[in-house]
Amino acid sequence: QVHLVESGGGLVQAGGSLRLSCAASGLTFSIYTMGWFRQALGKEREFVAAMSWSGGTTYYVDSVKGRFTVSRDNPKNTVYLQMNSLKPEDTAVYYCAAARSLITRTPSRYDYWGQGTQVTVSS
Repeated sequence: QVHLVESGGGLVQAGGSLRLSCAASGLTFSIYTMGWFRQALGKEREFVAAMSWSGGTTYYVDSVKGRFTVSRDNPKNTVYLQMNSLKPEDTAVYYCAAARSLITRTPSRYDYWGQGTQVTVSS
C-alpha cells in the first residue's frame, strides 16, 4: 500500500521560510515523478512544482519561481519543497503527489496523493 506523508507545514510571517517534506512508502520512489500542489480555502487545487524521477527536470508555477525549490532524495524516498520569501497568498494546504509518468503539471496524471499539510502565512 502506497503512503505519502507530508510534514513541515505551519504558521510563518510573510517573508519567512518553511521546508516541506514528503516521505513515500510502498512504491519504487526513484521511478516516480513527484509533484507539489496546493489548495487554498474556496479555491481549486493548483500545481506548484514537480521534479522528474532523476531530478534532472523541474517545473514551477510562475508565482513561486525564484522563491520555491523542489528537491528529492531517492535513497530516502523523500521529496522536499523549500519555500522562501513566503507571501500571504501562499497560504494553503500543500499536497505531495506521485506520478508514474513523465514530469507533468496535470493533477489527473498523478497516481498517489498525500493528506496534505497546512501552510499559513501571516501578513
